Amino acid sequence: MVTLRFHGHSCWEIQGAAHRILIDPFLTGNPQADVARADVTALDAILVSHGHSDHLGDTVALAKQTGAVVIANYEIATYCAQRGCTIHPLHIGGGATFPFGHVRLTIAHHGSTGPEGEALGNPAGIVLVIDGKRLYHAGDTAVFLDMQLIAELYGPLDVALLPIGDNFTMGITEAVKATELLCARMHIPMHYNTFPYIEVNPEAFRRAVEAAGRKVVVIPPGGEYVVP
Repeated sequence: MVTLRFHGHSCWEIQGAAHRILIDPFLTGNPQADVARADVTALDAILVSHGHSDHLGDTVALAKQTGAVVIANYEIATYCAQRGCTIHPLHIGGGATFPFGHVRLTIAHHGSTGPEGEALGNPAGIVLVIDGKRLYHAGDTAVFLDMQLIAELYGPLDVALLPIGDNFTMGITEAVKATELLCARMHIPMHYNTFPYIEVNPEAFRRAVEAAGRKVVVIPPGGEYVVP
């Protein structure tokens, strides 16, 4: 059984049968976060989509606190290694197998500067295979036609986690189009309502996706989704 727990913004905890993973662990300073950094005591890996502070977040502190390996693009991984973390660098299009499963980075259209303006490589989406389930975390991105290729190469996807907040990423209209391209078994919105710039109504996304005949669920911060 694979359980997804939403910690607000784009931070997801993935709990498999024997492994626990965090994606984009923005906890400190996240007004939506339902857990604090100190609450995270056991962790196998941290996956980072890009270098912005609302995604890189608590990565360094959590990796040192738990011993988790940081998996990200080469520049982010190197940044974390220089700060005492165990790392595994990847880059766009590349993937690797780990004790918990498989991680591959896909393209995303966004930026990736670090907390002090450091150039931290290219932004990425993440395809995670764990306990036989295929999850796609889009990171921060616009919609792009090659999402169809992601579905073709790495699908069928069990879950697609998609930003809907507009302004910095795709908004609801574009995210609905993304569900058409990805055709995951379930689509879940993220990256909305954390800050005034990205305030949207996730129920509008849900209604539009369901009207198109695809499945969607809105998970509140602190909520869970068990992948069937």
